[in-house]
Amino acid sequence: QVQLVESGGGLVQAGDSLRLSCAASGLSVSFYAMGWFRQAPGKEREFVAARSGGNTGYADSVKGRFTISRDNAKNTVYLEMNNLKPEDTAVYYCAAYYSGRYQDSPKTSELEYDYWGQGTQVTVSS
Repeated sequence: QVQLVESGGGLVQAGDSLRLSCAASGLSVSFYAMGWFRQAPGKEREFVAARSGGNTGYADSVKGRFTISRDNAKNTVYLEMNNLKPEDTAVYYCAAYYSGRYQDSPKTSELEYDYWGQGTQVTVSS
């Protein structure tokens, strides 16, 4: 059974940093592309960041502030968020799709992702 469990969300002030974790079970992050999406109140879910092998991709709104990484030994993916802004407030979701041994740039459409976590709330106050 595949399970993705996000953690690390919380309430922070603008300019602060936060690291989200996505612990995977039932799949190996070594062979799956891992992505982060977010959904703010009243808005559609949007792509944030993803990693496929050594390739990463970021939404323009977070480029230079957020960093996605993975720890294969822990089978965990992280999203380091720096210089947080109120507009970053959202529920953040971890997602995955199979990419195999040979991995190119990660996909950015949520329709491409097969597995999803339950989400973790990030709230940034001004």
